[in-house]
Amino acid sequence: MKSLVIATLIALPALAIGQAYSTPQLLLALRSDTQTLARLTPVADPAFDFVPGTRAAERRGNGYAHVGDLNLRLRSGDGAWQDYSSSRARKPVRILPAGRALAAADISATMGAGFPLTVERRWLNDKGALVLRFTLINRSASPVEIGGLGLPMVFDNIITGRTLEQAHASASFADPYIGRDAGYVQVTRLNGQGPALLVLPDGRTPLEAWRPIEDGSKREQTAEGFYDWTVASKAYAGTDWKNAGEQWNTPTSLTLRPGERREIGVRFVTAPSIRAIEQTLVAQKRPVAVGIPGYVVPTDMEATLFLHSSQKVASISAGPAGALTVTPVGSGGGNGDWAAQGWLRYTVRAQGWGPARLSISYADGSVQTISYFITKPLQQAVADLGRFATTRQWFDDRNDPFQRAPAILTYDRDADRIVTDDTRVWISGMSDEGGGGSWVAAIMKQLDNPDAAEVAKLERLVNDTVVGKLQVADGPQAGAVRKSLFYYDPQAFPNYYDPKANWATWASWSKKDAADLGRAYNYPHVAIGHWVLYRLARNHVGLVTAHDWRWYLQQAYQTVVAMMRDAPEYAQFGLMEGDVFIDILKDLQREEMHAEAADMERLMKQRADHWRTLIYPFGSEMAWDSTGQAEVYAWMRHFGYQPQADITREVILGYDPTMPSWGYNGNARRYWDFLYAGKTPRIERQIHHYGSTLNAVPLFEAYRANPSDLHLLRVAYGGLLGGITNIDQQGFASAGFHAWPDMMRWDAYSGDYGMGFYGHAYASATYVLNDPTFGWLAFGANLQAAADGKLHITPKDSARTRLFIAPERAWITLEAGKYDSAVYDPRSGAITLQLAASTPHTPRARIITERDGKRSEYLGTLSDGPNHWTSSRARN
Repeated sequence: MKSLVIATLIALPALAIGQAYSTPQLLLALRSDTQTLARLTPVADPAFDFVPGTRAAERRGNGYAHVGDLNLRLRSGDGAWQDYSSSRARKPVRILPAGRALAAADISATMGAGFPLTVERRWLNDKGALVLRFTLINRSASPVEIGGLGLPMVFDNIITGRTLEQAHASASFADPYIGRDAGYVQVTRLNGQGPALLVLPDGRTPLEAWRPIEDGSKREQTAEGFYDWTVASKAYAGTDWKNAGEQWNTPTSLTLRPGERREIGVRFVTAPSIRAIEQTLVAQKRPVAVGIPGYVVPTDMEATLFLHSSQKVASISAGPAGALTVTPVGSGGGNGDWAAQGWLRYTVRAQGWGPARLSISYADGSVQTISYFITKPLQQAVADLGRFATTRQWFDDRNDPFQRAPAILTYDRDADRIVTDDTRVWISGMSDEGGGGSWVAAIMKQLDNPDAAEVAKLERLVNDTVVGKLQVADGPQAGAVRKSLFYYDPQAFPNYYDPKANWATWASWSKKDAADLGRAYNYPHVAIGHWVLYRLARNHVGLVTAHDWRWYLQQAYQTVVAMMRDAPEYAQFGLMEGDVFIDILKDLQREEMHAEAADMERLMKQRADHWRTLIYPFGSEMAWDSTGQAEVYAWMRHFGYQPQADITREVILGYDPTMPSWGYNGNARRYWDFLYAGKTPRIERQIHHYGSTLNAVPLFEAYRANPSDLHLLRVAYGGLLGGITNIDQQGFASAGFHAWPDMMRWDAYSGDYGMGFYGHAYASATYVLNDPTFGWLAFGANLQAAADGKLHITPKDSARTRLFIAPERAWITLEAGKYDSAVYDPRSGAITLQLAASTPHTPRARIITERDGKRSEYLGTLSDGPNHWTSSRARN
């Protein structure tokens, strides 16, 4: 084994390599000068490195953190906190006799001047797992309080200087479950392939916080930066984080009396695949939580929590008190094998609004925390969004020099005003993601939940402002979309712009730059506006009045054609919300607009054929992106390019985790868009930026194609509901949540939120399945089993128009009408919907079913009373 280890390390610069070691799962090398990790390679794939070993030479000097370093913030008595770090100004470490360890050193000398502790570090092979363990000893005569204690988690997320193919082959992303004693970090490869690395607590080493560390590495779009596994955070909470929102866990400290010692550390193990992470945690005897449908709980929805632990549950408490009610479910009833496999089942109900924390205390004194978010019933939250966008964000100044009226513009929640001027001009310009987000959200809200007054305003917006201003109305460039209606022209408008702002950057586009037609990313936003109005005109009566359905569908098609003609540079990439083009094509085909459908399919196939030739067809204007995969997946499936669709699906899982936290569950990785659409512009991990819901869309489709893969549905539903957490109690929708512990709150700008709400409105549905372990489950509904074996489904999703019954592979969508409840008979396969009563705008129901590979459509008149519709195995 040792020769194999050395062979795999030849590529490392000689200066970095000390001794090489191995465990049954991992090959590693330590730096000769610092005894920190120089390489960490899975035995299953010796060519891969989880740490940035290939950059050892450039990351050699002072200030660069590595796995094996330590950060501390200490004080004696009530004195001031003092920071110490093993990486800030390196000094030689004192090698200790290894004994039973792989390597050992006293690293006290490199912690900094005046350091009152002794710190010994050991690398061990403990029962086949690699362990990094620190022993902290108070050699002073006074108690020392440790208010900050962090272990740098430095894994190779650096995309700088790599092609997309190289990045997918070599880079990893780390995601934390900030769950105290049950916490862990998962490190997943960009290509989504196994093995995945798990960093687990060794002994009592709680993951209390996830603190960004500033080392010599530059944070940029191609490098997110690194974080501390933070064991104690009281000193940070009282200083650096004092103005932040509530932390994931209550900040704590630990105190060492004179002569006292404390061990902390982490264990490194691998899971054979991303889907096997939870099974690996169980095998490692770690507490595991599985929330259904996730950890965002509307107050009218009954959620489920499964727990698995080698320790007995002693108590469960919620904070704030009463926010979450947790009720154990007995093992009787015969549904699923969860009790036999060691799982405990609980029903979770919520009241109130906002973040809540569940604390599970175990018999050994350890505590697991699970972060929940409580929201309004989803239809109410969505109604709030529509009302806020069409009132508080409604801009109708007919004297506006940029001719933006009528519009829905970006909103500043801190100032409680519309943002009519921002130096990033697109934010106030109705286009691009940062400026188009709010009106896209408002119009997507109408797809399943139309409001006549809101639709009337939005039809004005599309016909008076989009067509002819934002979008070229006629001529050789008809259908093309401009980058922004707002721009910077101080000669034309000398008194309009904030003189205190910096208008000298590239982001303050001139009139010419703002009128550019070449940014393909802007085209789906406009296509969505036309497509939603087409659907409303086609499926409802009297909501849309300016044009008939055919006109709006024609406009949507023309937008796609113009994109291919006038914005080819970026049209070669998958686009956020680009999967709407699939629906436009299908609607053209269904409406027998044969010439337009054939032309559009030809144009889209050119893109798909190009993507088919690429190993990873996820190029972007950015070096790496997580928002084009949804459209790529959709077209790969449409044209039958299943191998490329499968690659796309697995790549999504590489940056989109499922974890016991409302923030990280289904949170597709994004860390730079606050620069372009937020009020607080900085590089940081964004919580439920629009990528969460956009990436949910292909995962839902993938799940419907393979209903045995519960992992897909859990990640997808985490993203679907995660996007709702951005909507506040009045309906303002933030661009995203700031995950760094110095903020822990939503950004004040609405910005590009609407791209994510597109995904929510597009994919909102109820899913019912029978899992071999967990039994009958519902995502998006309350589920009750009757004595006759039938399942009664009460939908609580925001749409109430889509239902998937997994055992039947039955996908039912209502393009007109809603259903109030459903009954499924597993024996006969019959699915009966109780449809909502007719309304003046929706007198008929239009139901489309896909079942057993067959597609059928039902069009029927609704009555004022009960309306029932049934699908069975024998009849669609």
